[in-house]
Amino acid sequence: GTLFNMVGFQTKLKYGAQTEIFRMIPGLQNAQFARLGGLHRNTFLNSPKLLDRQLRLKAMPRLRFAGQVTGVEGYVESAAMGLLTGRLAAAQALGRDLAPPPPETAIGALVEHITGGHLEGSKFQPMNINYGLLPPLEAPRVDAEGKRIPPKDRGRAKKRLMSVRALEALKAWRDAAGA
Repeated sequence: GTLFNMVGFQTKLKYGAQTEIFRMIPGLQNAQFARLGGLHRNTFLNSPKLLDRQLRLKAMPRLRFAGQVTGVEGYVESAAMGLLTGRLAAAQALGRDLAPPPPETAIGALVEHITGGHLEGSKFQPMNINYGLLPPLEAPRVDAEGKRIPPKDRGRAKKRLMSVRALEALKAWRDAAGA
């Protein structure tokens, strides 16, 4: 009960600036800070050049990569790439073909990103999942009942449609994979 964790974060702020900002928060004027935030550098492959869509090393297909080193960021994204890599390897060991999930899904969009689908001629950088990685979809102008959707609400409606599309694509992928 003597040491509390605020939320860890990455920042370029120097420690002095961090403590100055934290002391502006009511109740923290006299706090002692055991550990402050800082940047860290993740190691990752230049996956678009090195990995195929099965997450195998192009130059040595017997090797697969998983997790953060593939160029995804985030705990969930890294775990998802690990699980997918295991599933792809298991399918190959069983003599079955298994395509990665479709790009309309979060995992499929990340596979597209790390294997070059979004990067023609760009410098590769790791990425968390975000709606910008998914294939485009036009924002709806009317709802299911035919009522006009105000422009301020179209972004939310578009994201909902992208989510519905992703679930349908994932179910189709699962069914095709015989899972």
